[in-house]
Amino acid sequence: MGKNLKVPGHKCSKLECQNAKWDYIITSKIITMPGTFSQLYIQVVFAVKGRENLVASKWKEELNKYIAGVIKGKGQKPIIVNGMPDHIHAFIGLKPAMCISDLVRDIKNNSSNFINDNHLSNRKFCWQEGYGAFSYAHSQLDRVYKYILNQEEHHRRKTFKKEYVDLLKKFEIEYDEKYLFDWYE
Repeated sequence: MGKNLKVPGHKCSKLECQNAKWDYIITSKIITMPGTFSQLYIQVVFAVKGRENLVASKWKEELNKYIAGVIKGKGQKPIIVNGMPDHIHAFIGLKPAMCISDLVRDIKNNSSNFINDNHLSNRKFCWQEGYGAFSYAHSQLDRVYKYILNQEEHHRRKTFKKEYVDLLKKFEIEYDEKYLFDWYE
């Protein structure tokens, strides 16, 4: 800060950082650097503690909408939220300033409280530790959206464990089986 900049034809006075934008203050003229532009699409997957089938069909849609609201409330774009009685998929348009782990923590904490405060489950509801996060290109949006939308149909052919391990392998994520979700077949 306070560093002289060498800009041809201008006498530079200092460099300041305001609201994450770098402004070059050049005599009486301000030249603003371009903004940040990004396109980050993340699918987040997490499971009910103990992999129990606690997300009941009678309130699943309400939970999905609530989770989408948490995502939106954090300034992110909920593309689709859906899942099964034992796990959730959330497809999110993520801004680069948002830490994925913070967002997932907030989704899990808020949605657990929502379920428990409204007595939607007949016992204390918790999500398992951990989650998976997988990134996609814009050209894959429609395919991922349909995949998450059709979870029930998809899981007639494939278990959650197979689905999750396949995602880890597809994205070349190293893992140790003992640190994955609790699996009950």
